[in-house]
Amino acid sequence: MAVDVVPDVPDADVPAAPAAAPKRRLFADLTPLRTSVDYRRLWVGNTISWIGQAMTSLAVSLQVYDMTGSSFAVGLVGLFTLVPLVVFGLYGGAVADTVDRRKVGLYSAVGLCALSVALAGGALLDYAHVWFLYAVVALQAVCAALNAPARASMIPRLLPAEQLPAANALNSLTMTTGITVGPMLGGLLVGLWGYQSAYLIDAVAFTAALYAMWRLPAMRPGDDGAKGDDAGGEADGGAEAGGGKRRRASVLDGLRFLATRPNLRMTFFTDLCAMVLAHPRSLFPAVAVVWYGGDAKTAGLLAAAPAVGALLGGVFSGWQGRVRRHGLMIVVSVAAWGTAIAVFGLTRNLWLGVFFLAVAGCSDMISMVFRNTMLQAATPDAMRGRLQGVFIVVVAGGPRLGDFLAGAVGQAVSPRVAIVGGGVACVLAVALLTARWRAFLRYDARSPEA
Repeated sequence: MAVDVVPDVPDADVPAAPAAAPKRRLFADLTPLRTSVDYRRLWVGNTISWIGQAMTSLAVSLQVYDMTGSSFAVGLVGLFTLVPLVVFGLYGGAVADTVDRRKVGLYSAVGLCALSVALAGGALLDYAHVWFLYAVVALQAVCAALNAPARASMIPRLLPAEQLPAANALNSLTMTTGITVGPMLGGLLVGLWGYQSAYLIDAVAFTAALYAMWRLPAMRPGDDGAKGDDAGGEADGGAEAGGGKRRRASVLDGLRFLATRPNLRMTFFTDLCAMVLAHPRSLFPAVAVVWYGGDAKTAGLLAAAPAVGALLGGVFSGWQGRVRRHGLMIVVSVAAWGTAIAVFGLTRNLWLGVFFLAVAGCSDMISMVFRNTMLQAATPDAMRGRLQGVFIVVVAGGPRLGDFLAGAVGQAVSPRVAIVGGGVACVLAVALLTARWRAFLRYDARSPEA
């Protein structure tokens, strides 16, 4: 589910917002874009680069299939992406808690831009070697795994706490816009002007993200004086006693910190319930043919439906800033995801099925906003990078495991059993977790506790 958010106190250079009753909103709250120039640049740059990355992702898959004629070879693209994301996701979080996050984000974005140029060069020179593409996407995954924790842990330094749910909803719009618009543009460009056109436009698109990172102030961990840093030596994970010199942040320290924070663990557990147990994406090709008598276009419609639902959820996200019981909202959203997936498995009307998949996507978006808000609000600044690294591993690994589980059960029994059973299992698993950690339902954004 995949793909951020409340700091303990706002930075000194961020003007405190006057106390006021929250306004009733229907559409997305644009306050973060109005009040922070740095956040506005970062959001615009990320939105443009997300679309470019989605274009490149589709173009690589098409180019691999064009070279090999093998769906298995195309599937390997996902494997070459997943492994670096999982391995370097944790490491990238530790790096973000050790050095200037702005520099990490800037240098990794330069790497992503350079790799898009390499793909374009290979396409222009007709360098038809599939292992070259695998190597490039693996290196892209490394850069992305370093970039994402640094970028996400910057947000609480740019905005006051009360604006972070709105910022997360805007971030979800960035992601869903990218995965919705990017593939369509990528397919159009490849059809008109070849693979190199998508890669070159992606490289140009990265300049927006590079400019945004370049204009940011220094983002050294622990420099914001956040209240969360008084959680003690175990939480700051980096400052040596007395001298103020930071040692290298340890991945193990981040995992130990997470082991002592049940509310934060629940944000990961609930997401895994949805993404591992009730993620039927790998069954869409079979469902499109067997249930609906369709073809590849039908499968594409099914795959796009959750993204459309998430996009609509982001557009109509104004109400989310008024919600304080974030744990309760996460549980309800994940249960709604599982229920919608189960109902989808029971229907045989295409448009009704698309509707329930869109409901699932909207529920996922809501869950993501509040999970990320909790993660950044209840985590000391010195630990934010490492916890964002764990988040990336869960977001990257959960859907892949879900694809494997749904495919295996669907092949062994039937797609209907896999989809309906997965949705029901998701709801039951969330209910059991909530019964075990009931305090999660009482989590209040006004006094965040990990």
